[in-house]
Amino acid sequence: MDDLSNTLNVNEVLDKNLEDYEVQQVLRNGTDLREYALQIDRGIKEAEKRSIEDYLKESENIGSLHNQLEDCDKILERMESMLIGFQNDLGSISNEIISLQKRSVSMSVQLSNRQVLKGPLSSFIEDLAVSETLIFGINSVPVTDKEFMVQLAILNQKLNFVKEQDFKETKACHDVKDVLEKLKIKAISKVRTLDKLKYEENPTKDDLMGIEDGSKGGFFQKSNLKNKSTVFTIGNRGDVLAQQLEAPIIVPHVQQKIKYAYEALFRSLQYALVDNGCREYLFIIEFFHVKGSHAQELFERILGKTLSLLVKNVENYVSECYDCLALFLCIQLINRYQWMCHKRAVSALDSYWDSLQATFWPRLEYVLKLNIQSVKDCDPAKLSNKELGPHYITRRYAEFSAAVLSLSEQFPSEELSSLLLTLQDEVHCFLLRMAAEFPQRVQQLIFLINNYDMILNILMERTRDNTKEAESFREQLQARSAEYVEEILSPHFGGMMQFVKEGEQLLEGNKKAELAALERKSLSLVASFSAGWKQSLEEIHREVLVSFPNLVTGSGLLQLALTSLVQYYHKKVYQTTPGTGPYLLRSRNRK
Repeated sequence: MDDLSNTLNVNEVLDKNLEDYEVQQVLRNGTDLREYALQIDRGIKEAEKRSIEDYLKESENIGSLHNQLEDCDKILERMESMLIGFQNDLGSISNEIISLQKRSVSMSVQLSNRQVLKGPLSSFIEDLAVSETLIFGINSVPVTDKEFMVQLAILNQKLNFVKEQDFKETKACHDVKDVLEKLKIKAISKVRTLDKLKYEENPTKDDLMGIEDGSKGGFFQKSNLKNKSTVFTIGNRGDVLAQQLEAPIIVPHVQQKIKYAYEALFRSLQYALVDNGCREYLFIIEFFHVKGSHAQELFERILGKTLSLLVKNVENYVSECYDCLALFLCIQLINRYQWMCHKRAVSALDSYWDSLQATFWPRLEYVLKLNIQSVKDCDPAKLSNKELGPHYITRRYAEFSAAVLSLSEQFPSEELSSLLLTLQDEVHCFLLRMAAEFPQRVQQLIFLINNYDMILNILMERTRDNTKEAESFREQLQARSAEYVEEILSPHFGGMMQFVKEGEQLLEGNKKAELAALERKSLSLVASFSAGWKQSLEEIHREVLVSFPNLVTGSGLLQLALTSLVQYYHKKVYQTTPGTGPYLLRSRNRK
């Protein structure tokens, strides 16, 4: 079996060799195989010999190459160690990155959770917290201030929020509940007080210029307006004649919570009538091709009932109105809107305007006469306010007259001017009666100066300087100021002043003997003046500043007093007694 297998193997080898291209060529050519084998052997030996020779020639290069390979091997070994270190470092960094990534994911989840919670929690804390601003606003801010309304709305919101949270048994509500309840009680008490003050506080027949606050009515009767400034002071009510004259009309359902003065409502209604009435009249002329009386007749047929209703509503209000400024503002509005209609070439509303004027003017005259009579009937002895400062009746008159004068510049009225002049005379008489209640003449003059000064300041601030009223009170103020200066100088320098006056009379009568006798008294007067003039001036300064709340007035009177004193000192004394002039000058220089 083994021989057979060997024979098979030999045959396979022979078959493979016979398939070789070189062997097939040798067999075809008939070449001797032994010689061919020897030839091949010799070729191999020659190739080996040449290879050895080449190797020997390149031995140095091969050695150098071997050394370079060893160096490269070392370098690669070092790089391998470095890369292994880098790999280890990268592995640790990768672990750290994975750890940081996990922490980042965790923190991102926490952040998203907190952001989701932040809104509701912040809103919860804001709705629950009671700030110092809220406490101060409810406790200290006046109830009529806008800031109080803002804080009141915030308090109401917090109370509702706490009430809702009570059902959820939120423990944080217990910390602020008592504070909010106390603020609620405080706010309610302030609002109720305001409601009592504002209850039906419209001008009535008791809200006249000469009637003292609280002087009429019993305990349960509503007192008249606590502050008459709303009745006699124009404030911003005059805006209806200026920037609000052509302002948009008041929409009731939009502004139903806002309280307007009557003249504001009257302006809105009349402006709407002017706008629509003018459009309607011009449309009638253009559409129906009518003019003059025919257009007027057609216009009245269309809007006649509306105009009658408006006049009737005005009559209902006017019959119970005691607010002079409201009546006068409405009259001025009528004048301006009538002028506006004429600018638009619309005369159809003239009869309507005349009806309104006929309604307002008699009532205004009636109420003005009531105010004049109230000042005339005012008994200073029965008034509780007896101070040297400006009287409340004076302030009411000044505010009212300044308002009327400023508003009537564009459309003056002789009837109104006559009534204002009568009112001015009655106020002046009242001031004289009131001044007579003070026992000393100096007090009377202080009272008159304070009141004249206040009237003049208000008139000059709000009207032209050259009005008859301002000029009249300016003359009164100057006269009383001059008399007051004489009164305050007299206790300190009365001897010198009397000496000067007597000397002037003697000079005018050319009585030299009496003048010489009077001159002998001058030295003692000069000595007395030199000894106490500085202290006297300090006392006068203190007295003037205490007596007059208006610093400008006080400074002016003090300057007037010093001027008068200097005139006595330098001019009149020197002219009356020339012999004492050098002594006076030496005394002054020593001081």
